[in-house]
Amino acid sequence: MTAVPESVLTKYEPVIGLEVHAQLATKTKIFCGCPVEFGAAPNTNVCPVCLGLPGALPVLTRLSVELALGAGLALHCTINPFSRFARKNYFYPDLPKGYQISQYDQPLAEHGYLDILTEAGKKRIGVTRVHMEDDAGKSIHDGFRDSDKYTYVDLNRSGAPLIEIVSEPDMRTPDEAYAYMTEMKQVLQYLGVSDCDMEKGQLRCDANVSVRLRGAEKFGTKAEVKNLNSFRFLKLALEYEIERQVELIEGGGTVAQETRLFNPETGQTVSMRSKEHAHDYRYFPEPDLVPLRVSEHWLNDVRSKLPELPADRRERFVTQYGLREYDAQVLTLTRETGDYFEAAAKVSGDGRSTANWVVGDLMGMLKAAGKEINESPIEADRLGELVALINKGDLSGKLAKEILPKMFETGEAPAAIMEREGLKQISDTGALEKIVDEVLVGNPKQVEQYKSGKTTVIGFLVGQVMKASRGQANPAAVNEVLKGKLS
Repeated sequence: MTAVPESVLTKYEPVIGLEVHAQLATKTKIFCGCPVEFGAAPNTNVCPVCLGLPGALPVLTRLSVELALGAGLALHCTINPFSRFARKNYFYPDLPKGYQISQYDQPLAEHGYLDILTEAGKKRIGVTRVHMEDDAGKSIHDGFRDSDKYTYVDLNRSGAPLIEIVSEPDMRTPDEAYAYMTEMKQVLQYLGVSDCDMEKGQLRCDANVSVRLRGAEKFGTKAEVKNLNSFRFLKLALEYEIERQVELIEGGGTVAQETRLFNPETGQTVSMRSKEHAHDYRYFPEPDLVPLRVSEHWLNDVRSKLPELPADRRERFVTQYGLREYDAQVLTLTRETGDYFEAAAKVSGDGRSTANWVVGDLMGMLKAAGKEINESPIEADRLGELVALINKGDLSGKLAKEILPKMFETGEAPAAIMEREGLKQISDTGALEKIVDEVLVGNPKQVEQYKSGKTTVIGFLVGQVMKASRGQANPAAVNEVLKGKLS
């Protein structure tokens, strides 16, 4: 494919919809008691139900329903009090039943939305539906001595609980798709619905993409792109596919409705199979499962346990603590980070200063140590104590930066380190006057310059006092004492 000029690309508008598959954070599979432990020996976490053996009947687990309900509520969906499972028929080596148990015409939740942040501001992306299904197994095409002749199958993942979240075709750029996936992952992790570890296959995405001339109302022919197991790959695949479709149309060709795979090594999408009809799986009702009924009482119970969502928390952090938008975004990236910040701010009584210490110094130290916020050697209340000591005047910001690494290393309280190492800030006027007098005697030239009108030299004298006090003098108090002496 040759590069399409930007002037040609801008004539067209991409239309993007995403299908997100998230593995629910349960310990067992959706229709049996087999564990969903990652990394177990192949084909060990299996039973007659997830192997699809004759006579084995599925039983829906309650927790998987509650997690799916939480996702539906968080995405502002209508929860259907009556939903039904269906068999989605297709044949593949890692699908032992010959069908996937999913939901088709009567899903658990539908008609919702998710707000994303773009360069132009907030944008609302519609959510068509949230439905439950079981996962297939895993076909392994390489890594074995005879992989050139055989494909190996591991059925440990077969029957793992999934939700599929289908968006409306509301995204218009790869960046918007990236933002949607970022926000979706954040929401699901906040809820505890899914761990969303993409390396473990817990979050996957298929993209439906088409292009049309700008201003046109009718959608173009879409291609579905699979094998998008990272946010970066999603963006790269969309960029390539948009350019490919534009080049086809500009060259007088037509876009085929098909399923394509993204190859991360080449950065290209390749044709996998044609898809002439939107629904070519021969769905029919699952005869071994009764319809799922969600009572108002059950739904209210799930709703009462939902945490504050990241978008709401970001907004509250800005208004309640007076934080910058950027800091609020960083502090709400994970639920644990937000909890840590609020616990520290409660002790310090100063949200903005606490945010600066968390976002700057603490996160830098955690990153260097390869740790997450919930692994921080510095407890949240102790970071709050450090900020409180600065605000009370017992500790200078400079000395606090010396104490913080010691806290990180030992886990000790800041006051204990400050007292042991004699790092308490000197604010007592009498003690400061002695140091100031010595500095003035030792710097007669600067004293004379100040008295002759060059008042900016006071900065030099403050520095000398700070140096003489090993950084322990209160700079504001030093300034006042100096002015008094020099007057």
